[in-house]
Amino acid sequence: MTTISTLSPDRLPAFLAAMPKAELHIHIEGSLEPELIFALAQRNGVQIPYASVEELRRAYAFSNLQSFLDIYYAGASVLLKEQDFFDMAWAYLLRAKADNVVHAEIFFDPQTHTARGVAMETVVNGLHRACLQAEAELGVSAALILCFLRHLSEEEAFETLEQALPFRDKFIGVGLDSSEVGHPPEKFAKVFARCRALGLHLVAHAGEEGPPAYVWTALDLLKVERIDHGVQSSKDPALMRRLAQDKIALTVCPLSNLKLCVFPKLADHNIGLLLDAGLVATVNSDDPAYFGGYMNENFLQTFAATGLNAAQAYQLAKNSFDASFIAASHKRKYIDLLDASVAAFV
Repeated sequence: MTTISTLSPDRLPAFLAAMPKAELHIHIEGSLEPELIFALAQRNGVQIPYASVEELRRAYAFSNLQSFLDIYYAGASVLLKEQDFFDMAWAYLLRAKADNVVHAEIFFDPQTHTARGVAMETVVNGLHRACLQAEAELGVSAALILCFLRHLSEEEAFETLEQALPFRDKFIGVGLDSSEVGHPPEKFAKVFARCRALGLHLVAHAGEEGPPAYVWTALDLLKVERIDHGVQSSKDPALMRRLAQDKIALTVCPLSNLKLCVFPKLADHNIGLLLDAGLVATVNSDDPAYFGGYMNENFLQTFAATGLNAAQAYQLAKNSFDASFIAASHKRKYIDLLDASVAAFV
């Protein structure tokens, strides 16, 4: 779309907020705001080691991925009943609607909950019910992607998969998340092969804190369709060419990268470089309750810091639909909607 280049810079923030977009990298447990953590703790009689919402929010100062994960798992301890999972997902989907997210592919970490004695059925049914209600009441389509925790064993991942298969109709794919360094993708090659045989979509976190080699193995051994994060790919020119040539999407999370010190300043972020190299980069919020921003905040802060322009905003939004796992007809519908939003601004 050429006409978007005529949009004046002072109207760019309004366009970023208004344009329809898809979110492809959102951990639903990472959308659990301190207020809801405290409400669920009270409802379920769970003790948490913070005296107030303010004290918990002050604890959201992370130096790396692991320091974040420690508090992330503590927050998840308040999730016990199906209604808790519904309430968490519904709160996120309301925020997504407010940010003009029209489609979301939502990660969830069942092992975080089954390890505490919460049944797989409780987790999946609560989340899935929120997705159905969002489509019916908000006009937001949503699908679930089950993630394996990479700091645990592949045997445990297989056990989790078997527990989830009775609910196969309620999730569309599998992913790989948690502590990246020291847990390369190849550790999970067999379980991903099993998931591929089952017809599930495959994604994996790679190249956030881990090296470009992790991206290569996620592609070649796990056979993933998208790379979550992937920002370290810019250190490997051959990998950059591969990602561009094969149109492998990267689900980039700028405010997360800033909060976890992947980049020292948001102005240093390489998302513009990824776009310039022809990669299918997208913007996402990752764990927005912890990292300071949902979708529109990621767009607004990143564009303000890096100087990206309206044409790049359009490309990022279009990429999000192209990289989604929805039917081609739905992609076309959403891109038509995006084009209409451009026409309204130009």
